Amino acid sequence: MKKVLLAGATGYLGSYIVKELQEKAFVTRVLVRTTSSLQDKDFQLYEIVKAELTEPDTIKGCCDSIDAVISTVGITRQKEGLTYMDVDYQANMNLLREARKSGVKKFTYVSVLNGESLRHLKICEAKERFVDELKASGLDYCVIRPNGFFSDMADFFQMAKKGRVYLFGKGTLKTNPIHGKDLATVCVDAINKKEKEILVGGPETLTHQEIASSAFDVVGSKPKVTYIPEWIRASVLKLLKMFTGSKTYGPIEFFMTVMAIDMVAPEYGKYTLKEHFASLKSN
Repeated sequence: MKKVLLAGATGYLGSYIVKELQEKAFVTRVLVRTTSSLQDKDFQLYEIVKAELTEPDTIKGCCDSIDAVISTVGITRQKEGLTYMDVDYQANMNLLREARKSGVKKFTYVSVLNGESLRHLKICEAKERFVDELKASGLDYCVIRPNGFFSDMADFFQMAKKGRVYLFGKGTLKTNPIHGKDLATVCVDAINKKEKEILVGGPETLTHQEIASSAFDVVGSKPKVTYIPEWIRASVLKLLKMFTGSKTYGPIEFFMTVMAIDMVAPEYGKYTLKEHFASLKSN
């Protein structure tokens, strides 16, 4: 029976991975910053290690007796004085060093789709720098490169609720976001697979216009869409870079960049975005 350490267990994806590990009978150790983050989560069946990945002394021995590590550790917004390099790169590096010391057999890391070509973005720069180190570590590894999560699509639904959706360009760009449960299955299955890199998206490839229409369908109102010209998007990015710090600019830079390109990965899973919008409505 393989024993797995999961770092990032209380996040959106991590919470689904915990359940998937349980369903597939893996012995699981979860690494968390604070036990308060476990509130409203059923972690009774797992070994819990309280540690801070950005502080190497607190994680010594965290990988002892572990066969495989899964890390979803990363931040969208820089906060608490921590940068993307502090968390997405250095925190994962600290974990990788512990994994090597303890003789871990497999390290699976969740990065981002098209991360290599988006290295000029601060958040991707940190993630891909860690990917480089992981590949050179000598450990068996797998880099999961998912498309956007369903949780990232909530803005479409919220705009539809307010009566109007704003899209960059003509709304023809495509993407296939993925549900956390489907992605969790991919991450856990990767433990026993030989692939070094897995690109994955949800089961439906949709244009931004189709996503907006789906949100309006669920809301039950007539679609009203405003199309924002590319030059406005580019100008806003330049102004933000000039007049805001990386704490503000970083997540906006990522969002406005990926919304201006096709983001399509191999299709996988069973959960649809429209079903997700329906769940948002019911909640």
